[in-house]
Amino acid sequence: MNDFDFLVGSWDVTNRWRTDFLDSDSAWEEFPAVSRASRHFDGGASFDEIDFPTKGFGGLTLRLYDPEREEWSLYWSSRRTGVLFPPVVGRFDGHRGVFEGADTHDGKAVRVRFVWSDIETGSPRWEQFFSADAGDTWIHNWTMDFRPRP
Repeated sequence: MNDFDFLVGSWDVTNRWRTDFLDSDSAWEEFPAVSRASRHFDGGASFDEIDFPTKGFGGLTLRLYDPEREEWSLYWSSRRTGVLFPPVVGRFDGHRGVFEGADTHDGKAVRVRFVWSDIETGSPRWEQFFSADAGDTWIHNWTMDFRPRP
C-alpha cells in the first residue's frame, strides 16, 4: 500500500517528449519541471503537483490504492483543461509499476501505459506509452527523470 512513498518530496524533473505523441518517428523535445509529492491515507493515497515553467502549464496526479483489488488508480489533471483524465490502473512488481487505461489523444482512442522504474535508486523514472491499436504496438512518447531538489 506504500508503493508511492519513494515519490514524497520535491524534485527537479527532466522531461523528454515526442513532438507528436502518436508518431514514433517524431523528434524528441527536452524541458524542465518541478514536482512536489505528498503521502496520504497512511500510504494509500499519493498526490503530486508538477509545474512545467518553459511550457506555461502544470498538472497534478492523484493516486489511490484499492486494498481489495490490490491495485492503484492514477488520475491526471492538467491546469489547461481542469478535468480529470480517465485513470490508468495497475500495480508494482518489485521496483517496477505498470498502469494502463483507455483514453483519447487528439480525438483518437488510445490505450495509455505508465511505467514507474528505478524507484529504489533515489532517482525514479516515469515513462508514458500510447497504443492506437488496442495494445498490439506501443509508442514511447514521454519520459520524466526525477532528481531530488537540493
